Amino acid sequence: MKTGLVLEGGALRTIFSSGVCDAFLDSGLPLPDYTIGVSAGIAYGVSYLSRQSRRNLQLVTRFANDHRYMGWRNLANPRNRSYFGLRFAYDTIPNELLPFNYDAFEAYPGEVEAVVTNLDTGKADYLPVPRRTNWNTLLQATCAIPLMFPIIRLNGVPCLDGGCSDAIPWKRAMEVGCDRVVVILTRERDYIKKPDRTLRVFARIFRKYPNFVDTLRRRTDAYNACREELFALEREGKAVVIAPEDTLGCSRTEKDLDKLRALWQEGYFAGRRALAQVQDFWTE
Repeated sequence: MKTGLVLEGGALRTIFSSGVCDAFLDSGLPLPDYTIGVSAGIAYGVSYLSRQSRRNLQLVTRFANDHRYMGWRNLANPRNRSYFGLRFAYDTIPNELLPFNYDAFEAYPGEVEAVVTNLDTGKADYLPVPRRTNWNTLLQATCAIPLMFPIIRLNGVPCLDGGCSDAIPWKRAMEVGCDRVVVILTRERDYIKKPDRTLRVFARIFRKYPNFVDTLRRRTDAYNACREELFALEREGKAVVIAPEDTLGCSRTEKDLDKLRALWQEGYFAGRRALAQVQDFWTE
């Protein structure tokens, strides 16, 4: 039996998933055989795999209001061109201010993949997360929200946020052999994605990448269908889905620390409630 964990993205809203994962760590639940995440789902998820409980909670409460971490001045900086301070977020924090445990992450025996969207093909690429080398570049690529990040090139391939092409990659987990997947969502169960009103802007800006624009056009329907199929899989007993009851109005760039702490806490309690089910699901 191969167990899998799937982590949806959502930028700072992903602090809910961190709460769930911290509950798993506190309980001593074994790590899954395979982990895949999108955007902040995997950028935060590596702290779970390195067994650094509450590291992401410390990160958002210390840096959400630090302009070096995120803010419009970063986007205006020609050396950065991202709403998030790339060097600060992906180098200074993990290597100096809030050290990431690379040794523990390297010791994780399972597989780890991040999803990026290949602009040339418009499709999702599923890439192994290096335990040390090129770690930051891949995490930047999976988190690269269109227009809020520059295009990130991986081995010459132009990439952006994996959520554009496969926001909840549970099918990938099944394809690589997982027969028991736990999926952590960052939207409520009754959430329905609405059409993107800025599609015309994206179509003009990314006209060099027609396949990517076509993916964006189909994104809303694909996302809603993916969730419906996931919930059907759950009813069949092949998945455990954990979702927030209320995201508390948290945005992807939320700076209200009370909201962020409350959403982490909601995730933690959701993880505690699901613990017995997940343990039975992964070990039976």
